[in-house]
Amino acid sequence: MELWYIILPLAGLVLGWILGWTIRWLYARYQVKASEQEAVRIKQDAIKEAEAKKKEILLEAKDQIIRDKNQQERETRERRAELQRYERRVVQKEESIDKKTSQIEKMEQMLAERERTFRVRELVLEKEEERYRLELERISGLSSETAKALIIQNLEHEARHDAQALINKIENEAAVAGEKKARDILLATMQRIAADVTGEVTVTSVTLPNDEMKGRIIGREGRNIRALETLTGVDIIIDDTPEAVVISCFDPVRREIAKVAMERLIMDGRIHPARIEEIVAKVSREISQKIFEEGERVLFDLGIHNIKQDSIRALGRLYFRTSYGQNVLYHSKEVAIIAGVLAAEIGANRELAKRAALLHDIGKGVESDSDLNHAEIGMDMARKMGEDPRIINAIGSHHNDIEPTCIESVIVQVADAISASRPGARRETIDNYIKRLENLENVASSFDGVEKAYAIQAGRELRIIVDQHALNDEQSRTLAKQIARKIETDLRYPGRIKVTIIRETRIIEYAR
Repeated sequence: MELWYIILPLAGLVLGWILGWTIRWLYARYQVKASEQEAVRIKQDAIKEAEAKKKEILLEAKDQIIRDKNQQERETRERRAELQRYERRVVQKEESIDKKTSQIEKMEQMLAERERTFRVRELVLEKEEERYRLELERISGLSSETAKALIIQNLEHEARHDAQALINKIENEAAVAGEKKARDILLATMQRIAADVTGEVTVTSVTLPNDEMKGRIIGREGRNIRALETLTGVDIIIDDTPEAVVISCFDPVRREIAKVAMERLIMDGRIHPARIEEIVAKVSREISQKIFEEGERVLFDLGIHNIKQDSIRALGRLYFRTSYGQNVLYHSKEVAIIAGVLAAEIGANRELAKRAALLHDIGKGVESDSDLNHAEIGMDMARKMGEDPRIINAIGSHHNDIEPTCIESVIVQVADAISASRPGARRETIDNYIKRLENLENVASSFDGVEKAYAIQAGRELRIIVDQHALNDEQSRTLAKQIARKIETDLRYPGRIKVTIIRETRIIEYAR
């Protein structure tokens, strides 16, 4: 029994060990089989994924091939179209060359025919000339060489006689005019200071931010500077002066408009003909307002009232005018003050004298094409304003154009002389210069079809803008000749004056 107790546990252990090993072996086989199945599954998944990738790559490759093929076909079509265009151009050029060649051949044939005709005519003329020469020799009894020598001898005697007469005339004129010429040279030298005044009051300098701005002011093919000169009637001088341009014009109102407009354009930066026209129109309105304000300011300073707006504007224009280098508005104000003091001292009508003195040069501020002088224009204006007859007489008599009829007229004469004759007040050159330029403009404006006339370049050029509806190109050429002839006959001027006619067509439409 005890042996069985030993054998049975041992047998149980052996059986247990065998059973455990069998279970472990079976589990291991299960694990291996599961791993193999997993490997097979992974392999199958990998194969499927690879197949999918392969298909995707193949699709992308096919798409790329299709795109490349389309691109190539498109490029091929474009190149074929371009080649066709080139072929058409070549064909057209060949046709054009053929036509020109045909024309040249025809012209050569015509020239050859004309040359043959001229040769025939030349031969005929030579025969006629020989026949006439022989006939002349027979009639005169002289050979051609002898006749030629006689003609040359006679011409030589006549030339010597004319030359000696011309020399005698020049010597006589030089002897007579020598002293006068010397006086003229001395006077011209003494007047150099007066010429400087003319330059100062007829020229304005505009400062530029840099020299590149000069090119923008000139514009493409000079269209900007032409537009500015045409709209303002000034002469714009652009030279080597660094960062500056010069505006030249005898009319100070035009010069001021051009100066302000150019400064605005430089600040704005947009410089082209349309913008220039807009700025010039705006500045013209502002200058017109400034003229009115200057007239009102002088009236306020002098305590004068009841002046009509047209008269105030005429007074304001005197702010931009000079007479012999003296500002006319300040001169009129000064004459009014002096006349008031004189009238108070001698017991005359002080207010009437001041008013007459202020208005004595108002004719210079009136825009008029009349041939009357400024005193007569001022009288007409004062008469229309309903001024006192004594004031009208004072205006007309301040240069002794009419006789003074009251003490106030004499006071205005005296006050005007005092203001004008004080040291440094006036110089004569500028007034004569401006009068000459005004006469040039008046001559041009007297013709029909003339819209605007500007004397520029110190009176060396007269620029005229005509109505393109009233005159055609041929009539404009005729007008230029007529104006030039009238200037030659009616005016006295140094040097030569260039007459320029401008006729432009301007078409405006609005998109609504």
